[in-house]
Amino acid sequence: MGTMPMTKLILTMSLPAMFSMTIMAMYNVVDSIFISKYDMDGFTAVSLAYPLQLLLIAASVGTAIGVNSLVARKLGEKDFKSADSAATHGLLLCFFTYAFFLLLGLFGVRPFMHLFSGNPRVIEAGVQYFTCALCFSVFSIIQVMIEKTLQATGNMIYPMLFQLTGAVVNIIFDPLLIFGIGIFPELGVLGAAVATVFGQFCGMVFAVVVLFAKTHGVKITFKGFRWNGIIVKNIYAVGFPSIIMQSIGAIMMLGLNAIFQAYNSIVSVDVFGIYFKLQSFVFMPCFGLNQGVMPIIGYNYGARNKERLYSALKRGIIIAVIIMTIGVVLMWTIPDVLLSMFGDESSYTDVDQATLTAVGEHAFRIVSLCFIPAAAGIIFTTLFQAVGKGLRSLLMSFFRQLLLLLPIAFLLTTLFGVSYAWYAFPIAEFGSLMIAVAFFLNLVHGDFKKLQ
Repeated sequence: MGTMPMTKLILTMSLPAMFSMTIMAMYNVVDSIFISKYDMDGFTAVSLAYPLQLLLIAASVGTAIGVNSLVARKLGEKDFKSADSAATHGLLLCFFTYAFFLLLGLFGVRPFMHLFSGNPRVIEAGVQYFTCALCFSVFSIIQVMIEKTLQATGNMIYPMLFQLTGAVVNIIFDPLLIFGIGIFPELGVLGAAVATVFGQFCGMVFAVVVLFAKTHGVKITFKGFRWNGIIVKNIYAVGFPSIIMQSIGAIMMLGLNAIFQAYNSIVSVDVFGIYFKLQSFVFMPCFGLNQGVMPIIGYNYGARNKERLYSALKRGIIIAVIIMTIGVVLMWTIPDVLLSMFGDESSYTDVDQATLTAVGEHAFRIVSLCFIPAAAGIIFTTLFQAVGKGLRSLLMSFFRQLLLLLPIAFLLTTLFGVSYAWYAFPIAEFGSLMIAVAFFLNLVHGDFKKLQ
């Protein structure tokens, strides 16, 4: 990470993660497509309760990002003992994370669904799916931690294979368990959750075997292990802002769904749910790029190599913009084709497919204007996390999704109608990018001056 030509290094580090993240996006979309074909009320339930899944992702990925950042920096400093200890602490922290989501799955899902829907079918579908997903979330939490730990050492192949394993298993079992094909029972929405959990279990088993059976840049061992509060503090110095940052996304979804519900626009809830699934095909590759760029920046920051740090940042932004531009083109040219993948006339109860398509085409074209500024924002967020400035990433997300997006969406909806809420996305994203540039310039004239 300190000598290879930068573009080649970024592609070498990022392509496996980008591929695996694209596979993840695919199985998330396939999962939703199958649910929508079976029962659109089930799809509405999953869309309304998706913030619960975002909270799970926020806690598991955020903590793992903290471990990734600390391990990469310690490896750059050649402090291998501290890197090993950080990785070991990270694995143990998984079980503290799981305890929270187990309780949430057992006692929080039904009250949550009652807050956002009075439709008994929607409520029951949401309870079935998310009780299962949260109560068995330990598999995904452990898998994510192992993935991020290995990525910090420069190993991107195994994390890709872990995710690919879970995705393939999920895609295979989704239709079997949702529709009851062959020997499998017809479980409907619950079947989608069971398939997801089983895929996560398979990915975790693979990850655990590789972690302890293979030799890596870090070694996890419990022999002579002693809990170190300073290491945990350093993990969460980056990880906690990342958790809060991603949790803000859940709050944003809750707020927008509340706005749509207040105007009795179930079709907007469904369109937002479909958009959120489809946009992952664009954002997930960028997050895969993020995973490749972060350890490169962290390593070279630890090694005090300013030239390579800046080179990684610049090239990361260029690649992210190219990816996002493709997304904009697709959202503008074939929104009807994208929307037609979800549901059919037999699965709709509250809205017909023609109305959903009309609302969705308008929404997709407007919201996709945020993609290109988001590309730069994602890489700046990666930079801040990699150099231990996770609070700046948190502030970016806070401004974009709470102080800008939700108030703007509420104001536009109040003044002009619910169809104008979508304009809040590009407005908020441009505002957030300006904040990111200001934070970066502060680092250029501050901490980065100390680098060689």
